[in-house]
Amino acid sequence: MKKLQEILKNRPFNYEVIRHERPLLSAKDGADYFGIEIGQTAPTLILKTNKGFFAFIISGAHEKVDFEEMSDVLECSSVKLASREEVKKVTGYEVRSVPMIGLDLPCLIDKQLFKYDFIYGGIGYNDYTLKIEPRALKELNEDIKLLDF
Repeated sequence: MKKLQEILKNRPFNYEVIRHERPLLSAKDGADYFGIEIGQTAPTLILKTNKGFFAFIISGAHEKVDFEEMSDVLECSSVKLASREEVKKVTGYEVRSVPMIGLDLPCLIDKQLFKYDFIYGGIGYNDYTLKIEPRALKELNEDIKLLDF
């Protein structure tokens, strides 16, 4: 939580860290809990490629990732979801609680998230959610690539 506070300190973004009583384990859980569109949920997936790992912040409106399309976009010969162990090793976080900001990985962002005033995603703890303006993702992450997905 301290790392998140440092990242957001003195930044011009509207955000809120929201504590909830139970873990939200899917985009649908988050949408139902907060009473928002499923597209406003923004899970952070960790992709493993032949070029290394990438963080992919995707709109919860997508039911699955097209890995062939991701291979083309990233110009990689192989793309797949990182295993639980790999996610923990490269991020320090558990699957389903990977934060939207503050990772030391190249970041891919689904452009659909920018149609909302606020999006909701992980902060590294499964009983907290970050509500933030999507434009913040572009400034608070490294090596950004926006995707029409």
